[in-house]
Amino acid sequence: MRLALRVISFLVIVSFLGGQGLAQSRSDGPLQIEINEGIIQLFPIAAPQFIAESAGTTKQAKDITDLILSNLERTGLFRIVPENSHIGKITNFDSPVQFSDWKAINVDVLLTGAVAHGEDGNLVVKIRLHDVFAESSLGQGVLYSGTESNWRRLAHKISDVVYSRITGEGGYFDTRIAFISEFGAKTDRTKRLTIMDYDGANVRFLTDGTSLVLAPRFSPEGDELIYTSYRTGKPSVFRLNLRNGRETRVLDTPDMTFSPRFSPDGKKVMFSRTTRGNTDIYETNLATNEASRITRNRAIDTAPTYSPDGKSIAFESDRSGTTQIYTMNLRGGNVSRISFGDGTYGTPVWSPRGDYIAFTKQDGNIFHIGVMLADGTEERLLSRSFLDEGPTWAPNGRVLLFFREEPGERGGPSLYSVDVTGRNLTKLDTPNFASDPTWSPLR
Repeated sequence: MRLALRVISFLVIVSFLGGQGLAQSRSDGPLQIEINEGIIQLFPIAAPQFIAESAGTTKQAKDITDLILSNLERTGLFRIVPENSHIGKITNFDSPVQFSDWKAINVDVLLTGAVAHGEDGNLVVKIRLHDVFAESSLGQGVLYSGTESNWRRLAHKISDVVYSRITGEGGYFDTRIAFISEFGAKTDRTKRLTIMDYDGANVRFLTDGTSLVLAPRFSPEGDELIYTSYRTGKPSVFRLNLRNGRETRVLDTPDMTFSPRFSPDGKKVMFSRTTRGNTDIYETNLATNEASRITRNRAIDTAPTYSPDGKSIAFESDRSGTTQIYTMNLRGGNVSRISFGDGTYGTPVWSPRGDYIAFTKQDGNIFHIGVMLADGTEERLLSRSFLDEGPTWAPNGRVLLFFREEPGERGGPSLYSVDVTGRNLTKLDTPNFASDPTWSPLR
């Protein structure tokens, strides 16, 4: 059942000032978070356990509160003021807040909430944000409703609202991650296409492991996946509808096809195709199944990614003698190399904002995940390890996900997230080894 969202009213309590890094500032007006290159000062926020306004909702109230705080803390931007240090007590959602109690423990924003059963039996969650410094409750709050089984989505949606109001950026908690689960010995891994919530909950296997699958990518609506499968005996691009489970082959050809990605409008798919030993980039119209060739080069051209406006393409190619990143227009013209640092560059992924391109870089025996502006300037390396690969963007363009392979016979890949500034490197929980992540849009 779809989650219902009804916004009553809500006032913005934070203004966004732009940049990269985080610092907190104040004036006589509302709270502000300024993003810059300075030292990160974690933003202090408190959220007492939401009030259970209906019998039988105490557990849901606690679970929802805990998940919201976990989401915010995981961003690396917030300092959660623990409940055992709270002086003030919230016993009624509509009672006036004693702001002096929260000022005394250095809380800047207070989140209060209540959980009840609606007339239809669904959960109803209402929240309100309070500016402790200004001693004011901002707006009448926000109200959400959904089935009890959807309580996690309720918590993620609320987390997105709180995060957005404080940072000025879009949230990314009510999302899913598709990836490849890996089982077995390192030399003989079974790989299954898998999907889970952003926080690791609700893991679901989408393929049975009988065929090798690689590199899934979400559609712009988040209701389909496209990926490379070996079910025909050679790499071929397949498309999976997540609502009905229908799987179709994108292009019926004896050639190898791989490294697919949806266009921003979801109507086309771009991929690599090897014909008579030569690998170029092609694009297929999903409505007509007609494929058109984009690049014509003796080099290996692969890993295409559209710009968010759909007007440009970034891709990797060894046409210069080493693997580097290039950009071009939709017809394959105006090709321009944008990577010029030491080592090789690959797996470009355009940010949803259109500003940065993420990439994998290998310099000697060290791998990095990095970002650069779309013209190749301002390169920034965000990670360093034995093997980091396969970046994918959160829908707000603030966070990257990738996989890291550990060396040794027992080593395997795991998923990691990192802020675009290089902060807050965090390992994600998965039931098995995991590789090739792709981040869905907001649901």
